[in-house]
Amino acid sequence: MAYNPYGAPSVNPQVQHMFMAVDKDRSGQITAKELQVALINSNWSPFNEVRIETCRLMISMFDRDGTGTINLHEFQQLYDYIEQWKRCFQGFDQDKSGNISSDELHQALTTFGYRLSPHFSELLVRKFDRFGRRSMEFDSFIQACVMLKCLTDAFRMKDTAQNGTITVQYQDFLEMVFNNAIY
Repeated sequence: MAYNPYGAPSVNPQVQHMFMAVDKDRSGQITAKELQVALINSNWSPFNEVRIETCRLMISMFDRDGTGTINLHEFQQLYDYIEQWKRCFQGFDQDKSGNISSDELHQALTTFGYRLSPHFSELLVRKFDRFGRRSMEFDSFIQACVMLKCLTDAFRMKDTAQNGTITVQYQDFLEMVFNNAIY
């Protein structure tokens, strides 16, 4: 690892190259639109038809200064996050089909600490299955996990007793969903 006298975390040279290739306006920040291009054109395949809203949600997860964009170090964190999800996806893709079934997804979600029913895993697969195969590909898996994490974080903010139950007014519920939804 290279010495950095300023104390900022080191950035993988490959990630820095990807960042520079995507930062078309040379602002030092990547927008959701630029991230969408990165996910489609970089070696992070097989991202296909990545929804701009997914990119916005991913940026919001790592945007430490609230600009709606990510800098190089935040991009490195996002890259690492996606690589972790890729390893996770491959680990739960038991038949090595390149897809995750609802059973495999349920095992993954349980391992991540979610206590959800198999029926919910089936619902997620139906929602994110773009090809009607009763399974989801890696990019859909990321989209589902990002949405689940964002909705869970929003829920936890309201769950002050930390007992898995909240009471919200209808409009508050809608705001939680629409502020965190991929559509």
